[in-house]
Amino acid sequence: MKASPVQVAGLPYRPRVLVVDDNAAFLDNMTELLGEEGYEVSSATSCAGALERVREGFDVALVDVRLPDGEGTSLAPRLKELMPDGEVVLLTGLGMLEAAVAAVHAGACAYLLKPCATPELLLTLEQALRQVRLHREKRELARRAQVTEKLAAVGTLTAGLSHEIRNPLNAAGLQLTVLERRVRRLEDAVQGPLLEPLLLVRDEIRRLDHILEDFLQFARPREFQPDAVEVAPLLERVRSLLSGQAEERDVALEVEPTRVAVVRGDEERLRQVLLNLALNALQATPPGGRVRFSASTHGGEVALCVDDSGPGIPADVQARLFEPFFTTKASGSGLGLSIVHAIVTQHGGTIAVEDGLLGGARFTVRLPAMTDAG
Repeated sequence: MKASPVQVAGLPYRPRVLVVDDNAAFLDNMTELLGEEGYEVSSATSCAGALERVREGFDVALVDVRLPDGEGTSLAPRLKELMPDGEVVLLTGLGMLEAAVAAVHAGACAYLLKPCATPELLLTLEQALRQVRLHREKRELARRAQVTEKLAAVGTLTAGLSHEIRNPLNAAGLQLTVLERRVRRLEDAVQGPLLEPLLLVRDEIRRLDHILEDFLQFARPREFQPDAVEVAPLLERVRSLLSGQAEERDVALEVEPTRVAVVRGDEERLRQVLLNLALNALQATPPGGRVRFSASTHGGEVALCVDDSGPGIPADVQARLFEPFFTTKASGSGLGLSIVHAIVTQHGGTIAVEDGLLGGARFTVRLPAMTDAG
């Protein structure tokens, strides 16, 4: 069975093809043909028009070498500069050698002689899409390696530092408890002015203790023995734990029915991952919105997704979300998603964020599927 363009590209959307040619009939034919094959097609009749269209994005651009306001060989590198992950295929009527030389010099991944046969066109597009996929995977691998390196360095530092801070913090907390008991023995008129700052300090000590707990968990994640974790009960458990907060915020918590039976991992730690992601989703979703859990199987992996209908996450923020101490919140350690990343990595999985189907963000945790061999 022939793979669809979406499968070839490995994208969460229909691959986008930009066709740049000043022949109206050719553009109409390409739009109809590629649309039927599963591509999303946009078009332009000039270099200027193509540069305008780039704002909408593309995965592969089919560019005629001769355009009314310039040469396709000059346009190709400009398109590549604006869309580094995209690929350009030149359309030319030149001889074979001249076409190959022009394509290489322009940074195109391939060229097609006009008129081109449909099978040749579709095959060239598939090859270009595979290149697009490789570009994205390479960039993602580099990002993950960078995050992992930072996590390791910060983990070593925070382990010792957290213990050094926790000891005096515990002592301060104990003395504060003693002081609170003594204040509560005083007359009511005297208690008020003394209790207010005392309780404020107590709450701040607790907040610091929670931050330290994040540090320690991040620095030294505990070992676990992977086991079969039932997916549906796991999702329902997380929904149940957060139902009160969701009701207070007037946000609907949904669990999409799933046929995924089990995943390999530690139930408590996976619950922690989903709770963290869902809490972030709840905080980002306005009243009347939705947060949805779902699960699916792809090859040898299980994908656990958390979608929300919030405002989404800008691309520049998405790229840094799993970095330690990075946060967009006014308070917090900035380690929540770093801990999530560490837990997922410990499970042999991956985590990614992208624009979701509900209009907000989608976090996808991919884990090895449970096999018969365990």
